[in-house]
Amino acid sequence: MSTTTQSQSAPRSDPSGEGAATGGTAAPHGGTLGDRALALLRIGFGLTFLWAFLDKLLALGFATGKNPEGVVDRFGDAAWVNGGSPTEGFLAFGAKGPFADLYGSVAGAAWADVLFMVGLLGIGLALTLGIGMRIAAASGALLYVLMWTVALPPANNPVLDEHLLGGLTLVVLALFHAGDTWGLGRTWRRTPLVQKMPALR
Repeated sequence: MSTTTQSQSAPRSDPSGEGAATGGTAAPHGGTLGDRALALLRIGFGLTFLWAFLDKLLALGFATGKNPEGVVDRFGDAAWVNGGSPTEGFLAFGAKGPFADLYGSVAGAAWADVLFMVGLLGIGLALTLGIGMRIAAASGALLYVLMWTVALPPANNPVLDEHLLGGLTLVVLALFHAGDTWGLGRTWRRTPLVQKMPALR
């Protein structure tokens, strides 16, 4: 009779879905080293979305609130709270390629501004907290692809740019349950709402 043993260092599958899906070298706390790396990537992307929301909301002088000459007008007219449009500049003056006319026609529209800002805030919170990763990944990837189509072809490559790579990264984060490590993903998926509607996971 033969027996089989499994090395403690080998990655193991977790059919229950409670553990991490990445495998790799085990770390003493917070999942594997791969889980930690994905968690850091998730949080970094989440904070990037949240920063973009705050900068456009308040015109903090980074992407918003600074004119082409570099003069900064923090909390000025460019701030969304002061009547500025978070989409007008990018869509009206940055659009080029086959969809330039389409994006120019919606630049500065109130509905486009609201959808864009709600998207930035929702995706940013979901990624930072590690909840609703499936919806965050899908909507974030869609937003990235739309932003990619604003200026075609990309400036430094015939096809690829950071928008497509960002969208792909968000999909990977959701597939590997990156919200479970250093996030609220495990607690979130046990809530009655998510149990009834797994798409919210």
